[in-house]
Amino acid sequence: MNLPVKNKKVLIAPLDWGLGHATRCIVIIRFLQSLDCEITIAVSDKLRALLYKEFPDLQFLPLPGYNISYSRTKRWLPVKILLQMPKILKIIRFENKWLKNVQKTNKFDIILSDNRFGLYSKDAFSIFITHQLLIKTNYFWLDKIVQNVNYRYISFFSACWIPDFGSEKNIAGALAHPKKLPVVPVKYIGALSRFSNKKVRIIDTKWMVIISGPEPQRSIFEKKVFDYVSASSENFIIVRGLPGETENHFDLPNCKIFNHLNTEDMQVAIESCEYVISRCGYTTVMEILSMKKKSVFIPTPGQTEQEYLAGHLLKQQWCYTFEQSQDFSKHFEMAQSFKYSLPQLNMELYKEVISDFMQSIY
Repeated sequence: MNLPVKNKKVLIAPLDWGLGHATRCIVIIRFLQSLDCEITIAVSDKLRALLYKEFPDLQFLPLPGYNISYSRTKRWLPVKILLQMPKILKIIRFENKWLKNVQKTNKFDIILSDNRFGLYSKDAFSIFITHQLLIKTNYFWLDKIVQNVNYRYISFFSACWIPDFGSEKNIAGALAHPKKLPVVPVKYIGALSRFSNKKVRIIDTKWMVIISGPEPQRSIFEKKVFDYVSASSENFIIVRGLPGETENHFDLPNCKIFNHLNTEDMQVAIESCEYVISRCGYTTVMEILSMKKKSVFIPTPGQTEQEYLAGHLLKQQWCYTFEQSQDFSKHFEMAQSFKYSLPQLNMELYKEVISDFMQSIY
């Protein structure tokens, strides 16, 4: 007999690699709240500001992040990441030990880990959330090695949830649909977006730019954006992706500039613009597609996941894309003549999957 879901204790912990892992967890947290689950968020300091604004009444536990840094040039990024592997493995071991101690007092029923490899426990139903079963490195032989390591860690969890669709038309392509799946049960839960595409607003802004990602590439991208905007006569909304920042030194007459916007204000901003320019981070992609907005994705240089994703979406005509090193003026003009074919996506699928899961395990 199934036990009631109400009052089940859930720990949810997003990776601090950019803001995307945290923002897509907002969707899951809200839905679990509607099921009367008792939720605790484990998060690094730099993500706490973002999630606390959304959930000031929830309990937060401090959990150090991976603090991955990027190179300034595309060619050295793989080397930069490789040199940080000892630190990453050390953090994975630390977070697993941290969870064992936390679990003694909190006794969570469910643990949702968004790409944090060490957050699994034999005393709880542990779920690993990822859209990358295949991690692209640009080297086939290395792809296989990394996938084996990825699957080894996923095998410690009870199940794996993939925020994508299992159909031929999907968002992540080969990243989430490899030939070989992990040994644990895998569920495609559909796209996750904080936004709903129900309100009709007057489009009064041509371009909206969302700046995000790890340093130093975030600042390099930001400088290129502001160089272009300062020479343009068109109007812009720019969100700098700095939720903990209070100062803003930019002042441009054709620009509304925000360090960060909460979910409601971000939706209003996206609704009021014609085009959205951003990195090709997976959560950003899901949210923009859910809003049926024409998008221009500029992948973080050297981040193979974003480069592959942008190419996959371009083939389906779901977005326009170009590289950060190319001419912004030329490509923004080309984006306006690009023939978009925006998809119809079932943005409620995750509710069905999570509801079925909650009932099945209890």
